[in-house]
Amino acid sequence: MAQFRARAERIFSEAAAQKALWGVLIVDRDSGETLYDLNADRFFTPASNAKIFTTTFALASLGPGYRYHTTLESSASLDIGGRLGGDLLLIGHGDPDFSNWKIPYAGKIEHDGPTELPLAELADAAVAKGLREVDGDIVADDSYFPYDPYPAGWSIGDEFFTFGAPVGALTFNENSIAVIVIPGARVGDPATYTVDPLAAISGVTVRFSTSAATDIPDIGVGRQPGENFIFLRGTIPLDHSPVRVDLAMADPAATAGRTLLQLLEARGVRVTGSVRVQHAPPPVSCISLNETTVHPECLVPTAKYPFVLADHASPPLIESVRLTNKVSQNLHAELFLRTVAHEKAGYGATDAGLWLENNFLKTAGVPDGDVVLSDGSGLSGDDLVTPRAAVAILRYAAGQPWGVDYISTFPVAGVDGTLENRLTGTPASGRVFAKTGTLEHVHSLCGFATTLRGEHLIFAMFGNNNPQKGRDSISELDALAVAMVETLGKPPAKRRK
Repeated sequence: MAQFRARAERIFSEAAAQKALWGVLIVDRDSGETLYDLNADRFFTPASNAKIFTTTFALASLGPGYRYHTTLESSASLDIGGRLGGDLLLIGHGDPDFSNWKIPYAGKIEHDGPTELPLAELADAAVAKGLREVDGDIVADDSYFPYDPYPAGWSIGDEFFTFGAPVGALTFNENSIAVIVIPGARVGDPATYTVDPLAAISGVTVRFSTSAATDIPDIGVGRQPGENFIFLRGTIPLDHSPVRVDLAMADPAATAGRTLLQLLEARGVRVTGSVRVQHAPPPVSCISLNETTVHPECLVPTAKYPFVLADHASPPLIESVRLTNKVSQNLHAELFLRTVAHEKAGYGATDAGLWLENNFLKTAGVPDGDVVLSDGSGLSGDDLVTPRAAVAILRYAAGQPWGVDYISTFPVAGVDGTLENRLTGTPASGRVFAKTGTLEHVHSLCGFATTLRGEHLIFAMFGNNNPQKGRDSISELDALAVAMVETLGKPPAKRRK
């Protein structure tokens, strides 16, 4: 331990590190013995390490085998000719994986089929059941959760990009779009572009021109009033390869509904009506003053329709958690929190989920008052946790029947996820399983490690108010991780001669 402490002191004595605030706690995973402690009871902004609380809470509350369902339903039934005499509802229940991403995650994000794959599967199932005509509207229904697309503490700038995609019960393609920009034939010509999924094209305005071949692409994104609030503008050089820009989807439910309409019509289904969205009212304060119950008026039963034409089931929750932790997917974490709130309190609002989570943390051995969260993903700069709280929740998770599977969902140093390109070529590579966290001037690393001496550790490392940028801003945490693996643990016993 003395060796590690000396190396940590050297790391924190560097000029840039002295300007930041550091919090570290390292314990033996089995015994809980503290091996190193620096500001372990002070608050830090956790960034995406808020997800370790959310994902543990979700697994403990719902179980690793929990599955989401996205359905096509109606109050009417099909007649003998395949006519549906009423609206067709596309109903979301919070599935974060309603996309064409390959699951289980196997080292990198991969896609399987076109963007509209899950909706196409629903359309195919409905047609196979005999659907030929919808004498009504396509209703994209995300009323399973109160309408609240952006959690408290998210900034306006977050709303443009995929990491700040809006949250709702009906998701589609991770609630993100890809804009592909192609240069025109001559300098000064407007560039052409495509949007995937195509039904999201109304949510974004694109203004690109063609610049000289010697230039580099110049891209800007801004906000404008109106439904299509994302304004993408810039220049692309002549003869340049297409440029892809990934952005948040402006209205996921509407986009899913329009895509479903296109897919049904392509399969010969006639729809007499239009596409509309059905939201629930925005959330209200539903926690009672004594914080033991949800107000009864908030417990509005979810509408159930007698006729189900198609049902899409998600992968098991543990696989969704794996993707969430490996690539730090914000939307997934927010949906986990709201799902537990709906399943356990009958009201799928963020505040209800946080209330339940706070009660859960007390039973999980997390010190009371050591976690103050306003969202599930850590994108909010309002979130605060202590290193001691992070270690406590990780130690709780490791001790559960699903603990081994949970540890395997974390990025592996030098191997995959957000740690794929960190700690490579060091003794920590392959020995550190940890969740990363990054916001402006904030970095964190929390998880599990096996030392060169074979000791199993749980650790939490936070750096706040770090003035450095880029890779330099995580260098201290990586150096601590290497020192931890190299120096901690009891030396092997000497053999008797």
